[in-house]
Amino acid sequence: MHRAVHALLAFGLVLCLAAAPRVASAATLTVLVGDDQAASAEFVQQLRTGQSASGKFELVRIGPGAPAAEPASADTEPAANTGVRTRSLRTASDAGLTVAVGTAAARAALERPGAEPLVLAMLSRLDYETLKAASPAALRRGDRRVGVLLRDPAMADQLALVNAVLPQKRRLGVIATPESEPLVRELQRAAQNANPAWDLQVEIAPDARSLAAALRALVPRSDALMVLPDLIGDSQAATLSVLHAGAGAGLPVFGASEGLVRSGGLAAAVSTPGQLAQQARQLGQKVASAGSTGNSPLVEAATPATVRINATVARGLGLRPPEERELTERLAAPR
Repeated sequence: MHRAVHALLAFGLVLCLAAAPRVASAATLTVLVGDDQAASAEFVQQLRTGQSASGKFELVRIGPGAPAAEPASADTEPAANTGVRTRSLRTASDAGLTVAVGTAAARAALERPGAEPLVLAMLSRLDYETLKAASPAALRRGDRRVGVLLRDPAMADQLALVNAVLPQKRRLGVIATPESEPLVRELQRAAQNANPAWDLQVEIAPDARSLAAALRALVPRSDALMVLPDLIGDSQAATLSVLHAGAGAGLPVFGASEGLVRSGGLAAAVSTPGQLAQQARQLGQKVASAGSTGNSPLVEAATPATVRINATVARGLGLRPPEERELTERLAAPR
C-alpha cells in the first residue's frame, strides 16, 4: 500500500512539473552587445552559462566594425552583424527575452522590431537619462515591456555604506557636473530620508579647470567625500584629484567602483558583471510577467554584491571599519 501511495505521489509530481510554465532561462535568450569591454564579456558569459539546456542563446553584435559572429554551437545560433536598425531574429510566437548590454546595444534594441520583453543592462544612471530623453516613445511602447538595470547600486545603498563606516559623521561632500543632476537629486533624497539625516554638501564643477576650486570650497565643509558614477567618476584624472584632496585633508573617499578603492579610496559598494547578469535575468522574468504594457520601464539599481575596503587607507586615517563581509551583509539587509 505504501508503494502505491508513493507511486501516486510521484506520478502527481511529474504531472505538476510537466504543467509548470517555462521560466525565462528555458526560452530563447537574445543578447545584444555593442562593445568589447571585459565587463560586458563577463556579463554575457554569465548569461550564457545560466541558460538552460532546453533554451536557445543568440548573440548579436551591434554596430559597424563589430567582430565576426560567433560560430553556431549546441546552444548558440549564428550571431548576426547588424547596424543600429536590425531585423527580428524570431517570430512573435517564439518570443523570449532580449537583453541589451551597454549604451550602444540599448539604442539598437529600442530600434528593433518585435514585442518580446526587453531588458537594458549595464547602463549608468546618466546613460539611462540620456536614452529616456532621446527615445521616450520607444521606452513606453504599448506592445513591448521594458526593464532597465542600472550598473551601479542606488544612492541609498552608497549612503548606507558611508553611515556604516562613519556612524558619527554627518557631513558628506560631493563634486558633481551639471549633467549629474539626476544622481544628485537621488542622493539628496537618500540623505534626507536617512535616520539621522545627512548634511549633503554639493559643489558643481562644469569643467576640469574648475575642479580644484570646487574641492577647495568643499573639503572644509565635509567629513567625507563621495565620487559619483558620472563624468568625474569616469575620469581617472578627475577621480585622482578628489582622492588627493581627500588625502591631503585626512578625509575618507567613497565611491562605486573597485578601481577607486585600489587608487586610494576608503570603500565602495560594487556589483560585479556576473551578479548583474543574474539580476538582469530576474528582471527579465518580472518584465515578462508584468500584467500591463505601455507603462514606464521597470527600473532597478544594481543590488550591491560586495563591499571593498582599502585597509591601508583605513589605517592611515586611524579608522577601524567593519570587515568587508559584515558590511556586505549590512547593505543586503532590509532597511
